[in-house]
Amino acid sequence: MKAIDAFLELINRVGACRDKAVLITDEELLRWPKAAVKAMKSQKLIAKARPATIAVCEGCERDCVMPVHSLPVTTGKTSSFIVCDKRSDINRVAVPVERLTQWKCNSDLISGFVAACLDVRRPARNKDSAGRWMIGMVSGKKRSQMLCLETSGVVSLVAGNSKVPLSEFIEFHDSKYSLSSSQICKLADFSTTADDRYTTGIDKREARKLATQAMYESWRKAYRELRKEKPGMSDVWYSLQIAKMDIAMGKDSETIRKQMKR
Repeated sequence: MKAIDAFLELINRVGACRDKAVLITDEELLRWPKAAVKAMKSQKLIAKARPATIAVCEGCERDCVMPVHSLPVTTGKTSSFIVCDKRSDINRVAVPVERLTQWKCNSDLISGFVAACLDVRRPARNKDSAGRWMIGMVSGKKRSQMLCLETSGVVSLVAGNSKVPLSEFIEFHDSKYSLSSSQICKLADFSTTADDRYTTGIDKREARKLATQAMYESWRKAYRELRKEKPGMSDVWYSLQIAKMDIAMGKDSETIRKQMKR
């Protein structure tokens, strides 16, 4: 299994469970690539969940699913076991901690991961009128669109009237997951009309506000990158460079200068 395969396995489960959280034990994560698991944890694709309260009993070949009992021991750790009530020759069956330690993944965590990869701000409102998770405004060369996450069977990114599986965008380089920003830009541009379901959920004024915020945020991101490439230049110089970019959306350098540092 490669790191990309582990990611696909994870989102496929989320798609199958829709809005319910997917639970994965430490025991299963040990079978996944170490680099993939480390990236999932550090990039908050998976988060710690409560320990499992039931487990498969390994006391015999029956593989019964039984409640787990946990008691504190003197070492400061917890001793977990299953009490067998099926056979007289078996009483307590120990359960290793890695079989009970669980991690969760859900639509909200995936949305946060996508927003972090694209460096966009998630709106205060989590879902649109269609029940899709709103990630934030993304900009192409022609237009800006609200990017949403849909988890009905297949985990997909939605912009306007276009929907593409998230698996089409994912990459794994330098021990971390990322999204192809160029493909996201194409998705935004390809969506030539607004989604009626989204329009009914957020009025035009709010949509314009979100688009303006996304534009300002793209200026701030460009400003930060320019300062790293060319430190020590004046704010006027930085704003003039941004004004030449597609993200300027026709705005003059003075308008950009006023917004790029906020």
